[in-house]
Amino acid sequence: MIEVKNLYKSFEDKEVLKDICTVFEDGKTNLIIGQSGSGKTVLMKNLVGLLEPTSGQILYDGRDFVGMSKQEKVHMRREMGMIFQSAALFDSLTVLENVMFPLDMFSTMNLRERERRAMECLDRVNLVGAEQKYPGEISGGMQKRVAIARAIALNPKYLFCDEPNSGLDPKTSLVIDELLHSITQEFNMTTIINTHDMNSVMGIGENIIFIYEGNKEWQGVSADIMGSTNKRLTDFIFASDLLKEMREAVTNKG
Repeated sequence: MIEVKNLYKSFEDKEVLKDICTVFEDGKTNLIIGQSGSGKTVLMKNLVGLLEPTSGQILYDGRDFVGMSKQEKVHMRREMGMIFQSAALFDSLTVLENVMFPLDMFSTMNLRERERRAMECLDRVNLVGAEQKYPGEISGGMQKRVAIARAIALNPKYLFCDEPNSGLDPKTSLVIDELLHSITQEFNMTTIINTHDMNSVMGIGENIIFIYEGNKEWQGVSADIMGSTNKRLTDFIFASDLLKEMREAVTNKG
């Protein structure tokens, strides 16, 4: 579990995050949503230590991440897995070598053990048979699955995903969503996903935080969205005519 208490972040005289208080729960897909420029990416960067909060606390199972020394934060990051928007694979390494990379860097396993662990992770994301290919030889969806395999190689307690469905078609996005959701439950991880994808919000949004102009405007689950009376949330979620029609249909049935 990750607790955020009274978190503020400013850049010079511009306040980007304002008194954010929330909890990201174990074993659930926690989604951060909001318009571009709302502060959700800044929040994610504060959570992983890429930015330092102006004030406030970030507690990892009771451990104060903000107050840790540089060395303590390095150790703490070994408990974190990261999936970047672009997959961020190494083009010169094979799929297997990409997944082995964090094991090579941080584990005490011998080569055979690292290879075995990497293959277990590739099997988990249904990529056995692609281990000797290079990133340029596989599809965008497969690259994202390699990124997931690499992110879970060290058995992280916390998984951070920055726009994991960016650039993917709807069918592939659904595969990635289902994979992230099942892995989260299987390993009881605290998974935090920064997303614009409304299919993800409605499909796997077990704990959703809506950020508006640096404030936590709303928090709930996907089932609560259809009946929400928060205008800023509904304007954001139901921006398309199709989603507006879906909401109206649900409301009329009620």
